[in-house]
Amino acid sequence: MSTPHIELWQAEWCPSSRRVRQRLTELGLSFIAHQVPADREQRLELQRISTPARIPVIRVDGQTVAEADQILAFLDANFPEPAGAAAHRAKLNEKESEFCASCAAAAAEPAGAAVGA
Repeated sequence: MSTPHIELWQAEWCPSSRRVRQRLTELGLSFIAHQVPADREQRLELQRISTPARIPVIRVDGQTVAEADQILAFLDANFPEPAGAAAHRAKLNEKESEFCASCAAAAAEPAGAAVGA
């Protein structure tokens, strides 16, 4: 099986884009990430390949798929899950728990507590 050429139009702040990036990582697939402007009207490159110009959008060997749920279904239908996928999911869950605990601790500090400490 040849290595697929995968491009992903996405934004780091977009939860749906994150889900797709995570699945690509779990599947061990390399991809080119295209950052898109936050303002939909400025997404000219994306408008050329997908209507509406909402993220995420993926192109795999010339085939374009839009919307996270459709992208995830496409990936699952076309790429077998490797043995390491579960380890990636477990690490994500571990790191998310650590991050949430850090955020909760920071939120519990009185305002300005770290300043001048």
